[in-house]
Amino acid sequence: MSATEFRAIVVTRTEDESGTRTQSSALTTLDDAALMDGDVTVAVEFSSINYKDGLALMGKPGVARVWPLIAGIDLVGTVESSNDPRWAAGDHVILNGAGIGESHHGGLAERARVSGGSLVRLPKAVSAQRAAAIGTAGFTAMLAVLALERGGVTPDSGDVLVTGAAGGVGSIAIALLAARGYRVVASTGRGDELGDYLLGLGAAEILDRHTLDEAGKPLQTQRWAGAIDSVGSFTLANILAQTNQGGVVAACGLAQGADLPTTVMPFILRAVTLAGINSVEAPLPHREEAWAHLSTDLDLELLDGLTSVITLEQSFAAAEDILAGRVHGRTVVDVLR
Repeated sequence: MSATEFRAIVVTRTEDESGTRTQSSALTTLDDAALMDGDVTVAVEFSSINYKDGLALMGKPGVARVWPLIAGIDLVGTVESSNDPRWAAGDHVILNGAGIGESHHGGLAERARVSGGSLVRLPKAVSAQRAAAIGTAGFTAMLAVLALERGGVTPDSGDVLVTGAAGGVGSIAIALLAARGYRVVASTGRGDELGDYLLGLGAAEILDRHTLDEAGKPLQTQRWAGAIDSVGSFTLANILAQTNQGGVVAACGLAQGADLPTTVMPFILRAVTLAGINSVEAPLPHREEAWAHLSTDLDLELLDGLTSVITLEQSFAAAEDILAGRVHGRTVVDVLR
């Protein structure tokens, strides 16, 4: 490859004569002319496979919004050139969300050109590979933990529930909460398989997710001082109905569905707060705050234990596995291998 050529996983969409649209992805070689507008060019070292990446790579709708598109909602790398005064060649940077892998070329490539306004400096205490392992999942988990704390939920308030506990967001949320002294209840459908894994992260109790995933009463017995939910739909509705007076629920996903079949009763009778977590559009001060906490509050050796590292070529199999629910923890992509 020439100096301007690089490997990338590209998502494309075709339309046949009947109007049927088909989305697919492939590992290919591009050059710098294919990069989108941006004021910082980054030599990418690591990315990761998140649920959104799984959808995009497996041809599912809802993530990619332009075509062709380099996939990958995370990247960690080194600045090659910059027209943003915040950044100079040689700086080590992180980018999570901010539209990459959705409407702008993403991190499953050896090069990226992005806006410097959403970049965060790689903390000195965190390696590039570990930063990718944290990724959007850990960044989202930290934003959710901070939302609980801002809402007044403390370790003395009572149990905190984490749904989708074996996923990337759930796994890191458990570790962060447990390190802060919270008693964490982990909700999963794979308790028999992954109970020891979740307890090792710091969960005090395992809850079968099926106890939450069907329609329930608008108000139920109070159980949770707070919750971090990546499931949505009936699960989130039941969590709200079970949250203590003045509790906080941070919602960051919709694995079960985008609907919310609830009533206003938890909000007006128990003063429950529903805090939305949007890691994609998080402003720079929130990004920097979250990463400052992640660099000091997360047990990095524990992170290593829940991380697997793959190549760009292996990303497609990893995407299939994450959609099938066969993945727990974090999957890092070493784009240079």
